[in-house]
This record gives sequence, C-alpha cells and structure tokens, in this order.
Amino acid sequence: MSAPTNPSAATQSDTSSSVLEFANCQWRVRRPKPFVLVIEGEVGQETPNDYLHDKLLQPEWREAFYKLVDATGLVACLNVHTQHPTYRDVRGRSSKGRLSQGEYYHHDGCTGPVKPRFVEIRCPIQPQTRGVATAIAPHRDVVKAMVQVLPAELAATSALATQDMSPEALEQMDYAALDHLQGLITRTVRKKLNAEGARSYFRQVDAAANAYFEPWALGESRLIANANSGITMQHRRAYQAPHTGGVANGHLVKRWTNEELLLPGQVADLALITALCSEEGDEADGERAEGCYLGAH
Repeated sequence: MSAPTNPSAATQSDTSSSVLEFANCQWRVRRPKPFVLVIEGEVGQETPNDYLHDKLLQPEWREAFYKLVDATGLVACLNVHTQHPTYRDVRGRSSKGRLSQGEYYHHDGCTGPVKPRFVEIRCPIQPQTRGVATAIAPHRDVVKAMVQVLPAELAATSALATQDMSPEALEQMDYAALDHLQGLITRTVRKKLNAEGARSYFRQVDAAANAYFEPWALGESRLIANANSGITMQHRRAYQAPHTGGVANGHLVKRWTNEELLLPGQVADLALITALCSEEGDEADGERAEGCYLGAH
C-alpha cells in the first residue's frame, strides 16, 4: 500500500474529499470520524463497477486492504455495484414489543472463542431505501458511553452497584473486562426498561460514543473491524425514532469477508462458519444464551 497523497486522509477527521493511493489506483476518500474511512470511488472512474472485488480485494492487495480496516475501524465503500454470491441476508427482525438482538451493541461471534476478523454489512442496490441506521463505534467508547448515560436507578441495582465503573477503571480494562461489564449493563437494561425505554437509552449511547450512523446508501458496503490487531468496533441496528413498525425498509446483506472470501488454496473453516451462523437466528425465549450477554443472535 502506498502512502496517501494527503497524509491527513488517513489520520484526521475530515468531511471534505481527499485522495488515497492504494492498489496502484487513486481513490476519493473522506474521514467523517477518526475511526471511519469512506471510499467514494476511484478518481476518474464514473462508470458503475464492482471496484471492491475487482481491485481492493484482489489477492495481491487483499491483506493490505484488510490491514487498512484493522487500523481504521470502519471502511465504507460507496457505490459498489456487485452481485457477488458470498453475501447472505441479515437475519433477525425488530418488533414493537421488544428489541431484537441486533439492537444491542455487539461483536459478531461473541458466543465462541474465535470471532471473525471483521464483518462486512452491505446495502444492496434495490428499489427500497434503507431507513434504519447501523450505529458503529469503538468498543471501549461504547462501554464508556453506556456507563455515562446509565440512569442512576439502574446503576444502583445489585448487579452493578459493586462494579467499579469510574473513568479510570474503564480506561484500564482489557477487552474481556469490558465485555463482562457491558454484559452486566445490557442485561440490566433489558430487564428494567421496556422496549422504547431501552431504545431511548441506546440512542443516548450512540451520541455519547460519537457513533457513526450515517444513512445507508444503496450499493454501500461497510467493513467493520470485529476482532483484530487494531481497533475493535461494535455495531447495532439503531432506530433513531420510536419504532412503530409497518414501515417499508430496504434490507441488508452480510458476510465475514476474511473467513468466507477465500484466496486460492484456502479452505473454509466450516465449523466456525456454522457456529457463527447459528448465532444469527431470532431469540426464542428472551433469555440469555450461554456464553453471550445478548442471547442467540
């Protein structure tokens, strides 16, 4: 990967477009948040195309692109025209009566010891636009925000009253400790708040965590660092207004690109893929699945 033409394209927040040199091409990019890189397309290329697979994910550039996702947190590729067969529908639906599992901040693969390196979520080109946001933020910032906006009466419950949730403690926690505290808070919110109360709480978390939840564009793919050597992110389905149901809404597809889009000679870990896919069904009984604070999702 060659260096960006403008170094600020890879280091600072910037809503204006700049140029990134990568894969022997120049790309129009912007940095709406420090952990987000938006690729708008190739400089000088106006014809619709599948630049994600035809260039960025070609074997000779794939690992360098993955490392860019690792180091950034979220890389969003706009205006990608593709019919690649590896994508599958995102499962799970929200109801007016309770939150779906996807509405809580989570990593993919949280029930097992092995998690996907990152998750790619895509809004296909389709007749109906996507009206529900996907909130994405760094894991530590999410947990800090959950503590910051937690109502006092919830913080005083038996599950949380003995926890050290001071800013100093949160800063020192490793990811396992952050997961544990996040699980305690999430289960408390699920138990003590009704559906819209919980949605309102997480909207406050979105704001406090400075989450990215720009509206989905048709043809947009978002590669979200999930478990890697760089910035670990979390994401959730985010209703920015009370969820009343009955509103037409575009659908999303997804894949675990590192584990499912294979290079020549690689063999898929079918047991891992099966385990990850088994998490994505709707919650059957509202109870927590063993090993995960979200339950089956």
